[in-house]
Order: sequence, then C-alpha cells, then structure tokens
Amino acid sequence: MEKGATVFPFPTAVSCLFIVFIFATSVSGSLLFNFYAASCPTAELIVRNTVTSSSSSDPSIPGKLLRLVFHDCFVEGCDASLMLLGNNTEQSDPANRSIGGFSVIESAKRVLEFLCPGTVSCADIIALAARDAVALTGGPMIQIPTGRRDGMVSVASNVRPNILDTSFTMDEMINRFSNKGLSLFDLVILSGAHTIGTAHCSSFRDRFQQDSKGKLTLIDKTLDSSYANELMKECPLSASPSVLVNNDPETSMVFDNQYYTNLLTNKGLFQSDSVLLSDNRTRKMVEDLAKDQQFFFESWGQSFLKLTTIGVKTGDEGEIRSFCASTNA
Repeated sequence: MEKGATVFPFPTAVSCLFIVFIFATSVSGSLLFNFYAASCPTAELIVRNTVTSSSSSDPSIPGKLLRLVFHDCFVEGCDASLMLLGNNTEQSDPANRSIGGFSVIESAKRVLEFLCPGTVSCADIIALAARDAVALTGGPMIQIPTGRRDGMVSVASNVRPNILDTSFTMDEMINRFSNKGLSLFDLVILSGAHTIGTAHCSSFRDRFQQDSKGKLTLIDKTLDSSYANELMKECPLSASPSVLVNNDPETSMVFDNQYYTNLLTNKGLFQSDSVLLSDNRTRKMVEDLAKDQQFFFESWGQSFLKLTTIGVKTGDEGEIRSFCASTNA
C-alpha cells in the first residue's frame, strides 16, 4: 500500500486472506470456526461494528486493541484475565497501566449480553476485536475460531515473568515466545504489530542518556541518527509521561509491512525491534518481509491464530462473565 493511500473500512476481496479449516486441527481445545453460528449468529458482526464505530471517533483504538490481546494472551492464556479489576490484578502491574481499549470490549459485551445473554465470552471479544482492528487499518481479514471461556484468576505477579519488555535481547524474547508455543518466525511476524499503535517515551528512553548539559544524547548506535533526533524532539526530558509517539514513523495508521522497511533503515522504535535486524537469526526474515507485503499478511494470519489460542479455556473451564471487569461469583 502506498503511503497516503486511502484506507477503506475493510480490505477488498483480493486482499482478504481467510485462514479457514486448514488450521482447524491445530487450534486448542474445542475452539471452532463460527462457534456462535447457532447461539448468537450476529456475535462477530457486533464486535466488528463496535470496533469500527469506536475507531472512527478515536483512531488510536486499533493499536490499543492489538496491544490488549498480546498482554492478555501472554498471561494466563487468552482468557480476558487482563480485564478483571481489583486489588493486585494484572491491570495493577505498571506494564499494564497504559493498556487501552477496555471500553471497546465492554461496549461490545453490553450489546451481546442484551441480545445473547451469558453466551459470548470476553476472551472471544478481545480476540475478535484485535482481528478486526487489523482489517480496519488495511491488514488481512482472517477467520479465527471461537469458543474461549473467561478465566477467573488475575494476579499482578504473573505479569512480569510472562510478557515482553522493549529492552529485551533476542534470546530473552525467544525464550518468552517459546514458553507460549510460538516460534522464532512467529516472533518476527507478531512484532509486525508495531506497524500501528503508539508508545510512551519511557518505553525507549534507555536508548538515550542525559549529558552534562542536561540534554538527551543517543547512546544506541543501532538507531538512525536523524530518527533519533526526531524522537528526542518529541520526547525531551521535560516531556509529560502522557506524551506518545507513533510506533511506525512512516504509515502509523496503516497495517502494512512498512515496519520491516523501517527496520532496514534503522528506524525501529524499540531495542526489541532493532535486534530483529542486527541478529543473524532473524535478519533475512526481516528483509523478506520488507519486500513482500502479501507474504507478511499470509504469515500474520497463521501467527495471529497461534497467538489467540495460547492457553485457552474451553468446555467446563472458566465461565462466561456477565461483565468483563468482574467474575460472576
């Protein structure tokens, strides 16, 4: 997609990639495609319409929903444990305090509870909303199985041992992904989520240091100097903690393969981005993905499917919450 091109609400038939029954044997538990076909046939449409409506009034929503599904699935599995409120829950960990998109999930849940009470899980809504967020911003529209049930455990101490940090080395990232059943290739593909969304200045501040004059200077030489200067202007030492910068400095509102092109020009925002280019295990993958957006989209469908089936609860496990922020008990 060319920079500045018009982004239609959802991709055309030519660009749609449907990951259907070929993956049916690999999904976890008893997840099924069109799980709600009989019990709540409009479930996926309601989620999609909610994402579309919310994004039209707040363009940052797609990036937030994509980050939300990552942080939910990497802790306790894809069970909406991140949605639970209370003392010492996952939301109370500092790494999750900047997560957004909760209101979109709750909005879809309210409609679904009115139309199909006690039927559609918050966990499924999170996965579907992230799927739709990608399609809404120009990425592939894929089919994912549903039938996840909501977890009943959410503990802050489980967050740090499971999620990734932007300062991680390649070995640290590989270890975390491997623990979730995700491959090195999945790591490279799912890092492409940084093609949309924003980040706080603190998430990449370790690439700079304060000099004797009280100004920021670049210490990470893997970062393009002109890009680094732009970041220092957007995030000076005096910047408010609420200041955000785009993950992708080129096409921040479009889900495309520009992220990988950025890496080739040393414009990866995080250290965990830049290492994909500097490490010999992943450099060739980055180069291939930068050259072929279709390859990225096809690969995204497969890796996203794996992400959204991590540790799912099905059958008699968990519950279907009435409200995403609290268990039914």
